[in-house]
Amino acid sequence: MAENLLAIDDLGDDFKGILDWAIEFKRAWKSGDDIAHGFLPLDALTVGCIYEKPSTRTRISFEVGISRLGGSPLTLLKGDIQLGKSESISDTAKVLSRYLGAITYRCFAHADVKELAENSTVPVINALSDKHHPCQAAADLMTILENFENTDDVKVAWVGDGNNVLHDLMLACAMLGIDCHYAIPKGYEPDEEVVERANALAEKNGSALVETNDPIAAVKDANIIYTDVFISMGEEHLKDKISDFDGFQVNMELLANAASDWKFMHCLPAHRGDEVTDGVMDHDNSIVFDQAENRMWAQMSLLTYLVDKHTWETMGEMMGLGIWD
Repeated sequence: MAENLLAIDDLGDDFKGILDWAIEFKRAWKSGDDIAHGFLPLDALTVGCIYEKPSTRTRISFEVGISRLGGSPLTLLKGDIQLGKSESISDTAKVLSRYLGAITYRCFAHADVKELAENSTVPVINALSDKHHPCQAAADLMTILENFENTDDVKVAWVGDGNNVLHDLMLACAMLGIDCHYAIPKGYEPDEEVVERANALAEKNGSALVETNDPIAAVKDANIIYTDVFISMGEEHLKDKISDFDGFQVNMELLANAASDWKFMHCLPAHRGDEVTDGVMDHDNSIVFDQAENRMWAQMSLLTYLVDKHTWETMGEMMGLGIWD
């Protein structure tokens, strides 16, 4: 069992069960099921949520999800604590562990969330770093499973930057045996160490991980087409970067190469007119807002799993899931 979640492959063989749990719990909650609404595994626990970067989906999904599980979210913005300024990350982790039941950390440097986790005695969830975004990947694969009951022949195509979202997307797809093709401009390749991990998982689970510089090749016959902003938060000074992504916009012309049942995904916020057109964002085949909602449900499963796996398994049994086998 993963004590912390820093990258999606930390979850190992339990990943699929965590997604199945989230899907079924979402269904039960929305149907008004008394068991789901009375399920409070975080009762009497406070979860500290640290933000170096501003957020819409991450902050709201964690605050609402923690509250629905009976816990109390404590949001800590960049200027609220001494983290990394007059107090070291390791000392901060040791102090916060005395008060909190878990910690989420949305940061710039992946080394910082890693150090926090290494010095914390309560579970730490990476809510985004420059290298990994596991919570987004959990929501992404949950959304794919909701739309494609049989993923044996599903092809996921990424078009854009080789960034943190792609890192965990390729890892997550490989963990579930789903083919992932990614098109990136030359010079924007994903981290080699992450690609090695993803390739090992893909080989183990019988799927393909394919890199190209040609968006049309990646999108050809794809069921899921996914993109992200070309200029990420913290890169606003790199305005000239966008010219390197000429030809990488996801538009209806590009999607003419996809499978007939294509779905469009985006982790949001979207820069309409840059990486994606309005016609794609607002298309009936766009599932970007399902993704956004699923951040909450996936994180509720992750929090329960990390804080109290026994309770997570018991709830899974009550929902008829054999996810602990």
